[in-house]
Amino acid sequence: MDVLSALADGFVTAATPANLLYATIGVLLGTAVGVLPGLGPAMTVALLLPVTFALEPTSAFIMFAGIYYGGMYGGSTTSILLNTPGESSTVVTAIEGHKMAKAGRAAQALATAAIGSFVAGTIGTAMLAFFAPVVVRFAIELGAPSYLAIMLLALVAVTAVLGTSRIRGFAALALGLAIGLIGLDPVTGQRRLTFGEAQLADGIDIVVIAVAIFAVGEALWVAAHLRRSTAAVIPVGRPWMSREDWGRSWKPWLRGTAYGFPFGALPAGGAEIPTFLSYVTEKRLSKKPEEFGHGAIEGVAGPEAANNASAAGTLVPMLSLGLPTNATAAVMLAAFIQFGIQPGPLLLEREPELVWGLIASLFIGNALLLVINLPLAPAWAKLLQIPRPYLYAGILFFATLGAYSVNLQAFDLALLLVMGLLGLLMRRYGLPVLPLIIGVIIGPLAEAQMRRALQLSSGDVSGLWNEPLAVVIYAIIAVILVWPLLAQGVRRGRSPASVGAPGAAAGDAAALADEDPLGRPAGARPDPDLTGPDAVVRSSTATTPTEQQR
Repeated sequence: MDVLSALADGFVTAATPANLLYATIGVLLGTAVGVLPGLGPAMTVALLLPVTFALEPTSAFIMFAGIYYGGMYGGSTTSILLNTPGESSTVVTAIEGHKMAKAGRAAQALATAAIGSFVAGTIGTAMLAFFAPVVVRFAIELGAPSYLAIMLLALVAVTAVLGTSRIRGFAALALGLAIGLIGLDPVTGQRRLTFGEAQLADGIDIVVIAVAIFAVGEALWVAAHLRRSTAAVIPVGRPWMSREDWGRSWKPWLRGTAYGFPFGALPAGGAEIPTFLSYVTEKRLSKKPEEFGHGAIEGVAGPEAANNASAAGTLVPMLSLGLPTNATAAVMLAAFIQFGIQPGPLLLEREPELVWGLIASLFIGNALLLVINLPLAPAWAKLLQIPRPYLYAGILFFATLGAYSVNLQAFDLALLLVMGLLGLLMRRYGLPVLPLIIGVIIGPLAEAQMRRALQLSSGDVSGLWNEPLAVVIYAIIAVILVWPLLAQGVRRGRSPASVGAPGAAAGDAAALADEDPLGRPAGARPDPDLTGPDAVVRSSTATTPTEQQR
């Protein structure tokens, strides 16, 4: 009952006219930017983060929640109409959604994506409201060693599953940890990695880093591969669904929600795995499996629900433990820090009005998305006709304006350019950007917990694992790090058994060369230099340079 009464108070806060206005503006801004090609939710949130700084914190986060969910919805539009996913979690939506659009069913694909997002977001937000306080009560009892172990688990788990190799993932993490060390030592007050520059004594603002890595880095990368012709836009029509479409969609919505929320709440769970599992499940359970690969509506409904339920799940560790599990949550956590609010288990106790107002606004934002965006789908589609040079010039302008507005210092513009070039190089050499952002945010927090644990144990190293939960988590970390080596040894042990069929092996290798795990031809695979949360997949059906552009 405490949860229901707190949630009711949250609705009182979120339903004021001013906050409803901010939620509506957030939904419109998030969708408008998220619907543009190549801009995923993480980049949308990072780009629009400075917009909220002039607001009161509760109103700012309500607007921020609208931007977040609006960006999530906007990504499905580009996936369906242009086969250009904004990030890796919408790749599966593009498989069937773009085929539906090419068959003249873009309206139905957009409708099932919007309604599925509403259903999954509503259920996921309700589960967030009930699970977050439980996690908080558990987290308050933990000591510094357990907190340090949980943070290390988040760093290792997120890094180990991203990118083309673990080496690249941990290299990106090392860059993030190094950037997080810039500034004054919290204990001794000595300068670290400032290179004699006084303006680096306070460190680099996380907003500048997020905007530079996501927005500037992506804009520079696209500019380096720019094709000036505009993409062909498929007419949307009126977004409506027949009775058969409803009958084929409602079960995938529920199953996708069941897949998405648990994975989103886990460190490194993300949305990629549940969306793929949802797609495979719907293909096996469908009464018309022959339609898969040709525009099956279940292949859009399930993955989109899983994607949005995962988005709600990521807020559980962020609000209860202060741990981001994806790029968007990392940028949202940066917003808490920017407003001077300390994330973690005490957030719910110290800022109940803000937290419950934010959770209630997620319900409101979901409803606004459905009411506003179904009629506006044709209008959003016209935004896709903006020429890429104008689009990314605007992104650079707003990124520069946002970075300068943080401290009103020209030095931040130089940092923005340097970090933007770093983001460009990371994309060029296939380093995922999420470990860097999480390293910048969690690194200083993990350092503080480590020092606290060592102080409590009088410098004894065993103080880092003198709690049972810490021992269990370190064992999990060891499994994550050692498992690939064990799996490789097992494969080598089994390899002699398959040596006797060279023809079959050659055939299997050829098949793997022609098809990726999602069933797309080799030409549709992501650029190897674009792996990670910011990956943009080229069109699997493109036959002209216009259709192949990012």
